[in-house]
Amino acid sequence: MRLFRGQARIISVVVISAAALSFAAFIGRRALTVKPELPDEIKESDLTFQGRRLRGFVLGGDGLLADWYWMQSLQYIGGKLVAYEGDINLDDLRPLKPRLLYQYLENATDLDPHFYAAYAYGAVVLPAINNMQAIALIKKGIANNPDKWRFYQYLGYIYWRLGDYRAASEAYSRGAEIPDAPAFMLEMSAAMKSRGGERETARAIYRQLYENAEDAKARENALLRLYEIDANEQLEAVNAALTERFRKSGKCPSGRSALIELLRTINLPPRNEIKINAAGMPVDPTGVAFQFDQLLCRMAIAPESKIPKPLE
Repeated sequence: MRLFRGQARIISVVVISAAALSFAAFIGRRALTVKPELPDEIKESDLTFQGRRLRGFVLGGDGLLADWYWMQSLQYIGGKLVAYEGDINLDDLRPLKPRLLYQYLENATDLDPHFYAAYAYGAVVLPAINNMQAIALIKKGIANNPDKWRFYQYLGYIYWRLGDYRAASEAYSRGAEIPDAPAFMLEMSAAMKSRGGERETARAIYRQLYENAEDAKARENALLRLYEIDANEQLEAVNAALTERFRKSGKCPSGRSALIELLRTINLPPRNEIKINAAGMPVDPTGVAFQFDQLLCRMAIAPESKIPKPLE
């Protein structure tokens, strides 16, 4: 059959195009199979847009964009927590490699400088990732909201975590000067100077954060910290009693009745009495039984408990 010159040209173009597409598909598949594994820091590129450059771009839309970045920050950390296969420690979230969290919160607060929930979330979570970023975010909140004492409360909290009790005292003191600031701000300023590293100081800080939190995540974190303090106080008393019993008898108490008898000898403040479950085991403040290692004759917070675990 005879083809006209135009038809032959069309057929040639189709054949060449098909061959090119097949080659491109092969190269694409090959690239996927042989590409080197990149570190997470490189996989996650910086956010394309900066919040301060987006302000006013959409009339009346700054608040909506701020909310979007705020929700992204929550989903970002949530996704990291779900995907991580190791033990989570609220004091150190660096193994999650959440390098974009600060950028999300920075954008949210650039678009809405008065976005308290975003600042509060950063004050609670960022210290476990990058202390300097946490301080920078809260100082930005102070600059944008100079009449809000709660920002100084968070700044004092961050410095207290760092063990910089002098800076923490100054932050609480400056916050106490703001009209309507509660009396505990001045009390905490004094406490930082004299007993910043004591357990009761930590308990007071987290109780205040819990009672004054306007954000559910910040409130939940503060409550877990209060549980952690109570659990550690209980464990110190229980393990001291176990050690003493082992020293005297040469064996570790075993069985429900022996443990209950031992626990009755422990004196703790009424607000932090040890509770016993139906199996006769002492439980932490969340209701999860402490883990009992009879070989070591010690108790510890169980892995399944939500209470933060100490750093190894």
